[in-house]
Amino acid sequence: MKEITSQFEIVPSAIEEVLDIGLRPEENARNIARAKAKSIASEYSDCWIIGADTIVTLDDEIFGKPEDEKDAERILKRLSGREHVVVTGICVVGPQKSRDKFVVSKIKIKPLTIQEIKNYISTGEPMDKAGAYAIQGKGSFMVRSFSGSKTNIIGLPIDELKILLKKTNYPLHKRQKLNS
Repeated sequence: MKEITSQFEIVPSAIEEVLDIGLRPEENARNIARAKAKSIASEYSDCWIIGADTIVTLDDEIFGKPEDEKDAERILKRLSGREHVVVTGICVVGPQKSRDKFVVSKIKIKPLTIQEIKNYISTGEPMDKAGAYAIQGKGSFMVRSFSGSKTNIIGLPIDELKILLKKTNYPLHKRQKLNS
């Protein structure tokens, strides 16, 4: 967000992130981002709100944040040696306007040994990340390649967000709220 404005505040949403199995991951990510932003917008009617949600998918399976270390190990074993998709939904809600979209990136993970997986899990980093890894952190060792937006993989596609903000006539001089 600092690339966009220095005046923002992070306000977590209390919504339950529920996936609709009848929808594609792209629509789920966009719907959850929209719900997050709108849940905060009523409390901050004078601000522009940005909601975001990231989903990791492989072979029609959706991976959110791991429930525990065993789940993180399961997820990383599934992603090992494979290409998967990261989808981030973003929504901007402002006075009289709302816009949303989703962004898709592809990531190839190198084949991982059980020891590499266990060592990475022991850092604690995968526990609050969709897909159980962080490309911008210690988890970067496992990424063989990616296509698309790196900031999308991190969780907030900055270039695409700038375009969306421009479409809403986003005023950079006002106090901002970020909801993720």
